[in-house]
This record gives sequence, C-alpha cells and structure tokens, in this order.
Amino acid sequence: METPQDLLYTIEHEWIRVNGNKGVIGISAFAQDQLGDVVFVEMPAVGAELTQGETFGVVESVKTVSDLYAPVNGKVTAVNKALEENPELVNSSPYGDGWILEIELFVPEKTDHLLKPAQYEEQCGKEGA
Repeated sequence: METPQDLLYTIEHEWIRVNGNKGVIGISAFAQDQLGDVVFVEMPAVGAELTQGETFGVVESVKTVSDLYAPVNGKVTAVNKALEENPELVNSSPYGDGWILEIELFVPEKTDHLLKPAQYEEQCGKEGA
C-alpha cells in the first residue's frame, strides 16, 4: 500500500497535503481499495467552511456510501471538478488527480492531531491492510 511521506492522515482515511495556509484533501489508497469502484463524489461548495471531524461530503462506490470527514478547520477554496465526470480518478490516482478539494486552513499550525505516515500505516495494519 502506498503511503506518501509528505501527507498527514486521519483515522477515517482522509489525507491532507499542507503547504503554508493551504491544504489539499483526498482519501487514501487504503480507503479507495476498501470502497471498490468509486461512482460518485459529493463535494461541498467553494466558500463552504469545514469543521474538523465533521462530514463535508460522501464517496459512493459500487459497494457502499462513505462520509468524508474534515481533517482540519478551514474554508473550501477549490473542488476537483474532474471528479464530477470521472469519479474513478479517486481509484486510479488517490494522491494525485483524485484529490477532492483545496482548503484554506484557519489555523495552519493546528495539525498535530493528524497521523504521520508511519502512524497511519500502523493504523491500516490494524484494519487488515
């Protein structure tokens, strides 16, 4: 399982790539593998404010529907419009073209609650990855 070392993770399997006060959010390779073929991604509107730990959308696959949880507090500055036509990008490129949204973090330094890559790999191991 691929676990990029430049990302932070949630226990719910979202990832965030923080760069200054901006962050890009997606779901992990483990999550997309568990979901199976993704057929729809519901994303918030640009300008929506996200609260850490609360749902901001859903990912629907052929197997199930899963909520998406905000890893941090912030304001949505962009969504991946390509997912509207090609939700399968979440499966083919979970850390690249399958990103879900970009957020402006309200407090960029408040990421210490997120899992580092080694911690996330350990968590996935407990879940059977």
